[in-house]
Amino acid sequence: ATQMLIFISAWGCDYMCYLVGRAIGKHKMTPVLSPKKSIEGAVGGIIGSALMVRFMEQFQDKSDEFSNPAVFCAIIGACGGFISMFGDLSASAIKRQYQIKDYGNLIPGHGGIMDRFAVLFLQHR
Repeated sequence: ATQMLIFISAWGCDYMCYLVGRAIGKHKMTPVLSPKKSIEGAVGGIIGSALMVRFMEQFQDKSDEFSNPAVFCAIIGACGGFISMFGDLSASAIKRQYQIKDYGNLIPGHGGIMDRFAVLFLQHR
């Protein structure tokens, strides 16, 4: 179940970054690396990731020794979201360096399968 938190925080952050960025994004975060990413989207992604992991805590085993597992899970979600954004920007930097748009076309609109799982590859190195 803990391994799912990696996916939930990364995907939750990615989706919330997109939704919040599209809705209210005004200030560019990294115009050279990834021109469509906004600061507002990044903040929304981290908050969204924290909330999603916090929500998943409701379905976890309640035998944890934490005094406040909800806060702990929200912090873990926010950290996971931040790390996933760093992984996404790292993947964008690699693509810019090699002048490619996507790593593949298996998942259209997502930059390829590598982008979808980039945070996992970067965490295991």
